[in-house]
Amino acid sequence: MRKAKKILVTGGAGFIGSHLVDALIEKGHKVVVVDNLSTGKKENINKKAKFYKIDICSPKIGEIFKKEKPEICFHFAAQINVRKSIEDPIKDAKINILGSLNVLENCKKYKTEKIVFASSAGVYGEAKIFPTPETHPGNPDSPYRITKLTVENYLKFYKENSGLKFVSLRFSNVYGPRQDPKGEAGVVAIFIEKLLRGERPTIFGDGNQTRDFIFVEDAVSASLKAMEYKGEKEIFNIGTGIETSINELYKIISELLKTKIKPKYAPPKPGDLRRSCLNISLAKRELKWEPKFDLNKGLKKTIQNSAY
Repeated sequence: MRKAKKILVTGGAGFIGSHLVDALIEKGHKVVVVDNLSTGKKENINKKAKFYKIDICSPKIGEIFKKEKPEICFHFAAQINVRKSIEDPIKDAKINILGSLNVLENCKKYKTEKIVFASSAGVYGEAKIFPTPETHPGNPDSPYRITKLTVENYLKFYKENSGLKFVSLRFSNVYGPRQDPKGEAGVVAIFIEKLLRGERPTIFGDGNQTRDFIFVEDAVSASLKAMEYKGEKEIFNIGTGIETSINELYKIISELLKTKIKPKYAPPKPGDLRRSCLNISLAKRELKWEPKFDLNKGLKKTIQNSAY
């Protein structure tokens, strides 16, 4: 058994963050959760974790770092709604850039060894190569995606100037239990909730836009590998390398729920990418990680654990 570490998780009451906290505690680590509960839920937080209800932008974050002295920080707290970022880029930047800098400054000050950052496949924007490799230029086309690429650049700065090690994980579309069907990012959760209620879900655009759907347990296992990683690479795509259209996703979920409800179609949302699919060969090679859940298996488990 590896030595237990003191680990701080920002956004640890959120969808991916809470699953990560569970996995860390299961491995015997001491976990501190920082979350303002704006989108996270208190019931998601593992009872064995120490919880601070606080915003990542708050100066009081420093007191938590001073008291807890985390060896590792997982920075998963963020404003994740693309549409909201387009409507209010200043608020988006305050949370995602200034909030991240607040976390980074405290990592530096209190000598945190390493930070693992939840980035996004969205940093590529409308990519030219599919599946998209990490070497593809960043071309983010919404404030949210711009903030993710910006924080990656800050991470490089902190590494060079203060020796703070980091790994940035560019997640594709993560889905699974605890995802908020009221959120904008969770198309899987939205479809499942609507269909279970006998309502017609809306597909924005023609439904032929594609995404790379990754089950939350696979996203968590990649995060754990990133924490242990000793190599030189810093940025990894975390997805499945498989493109699935929204229409195809709808068909699979309908079949699993044994429903004949037809979706409604509406104009595409602002900032909606046409295609997204990640090349994950670097993560396979360096992190010795690969996804264990195909879409069918992941969706079945999501439906079985559905709270809707």
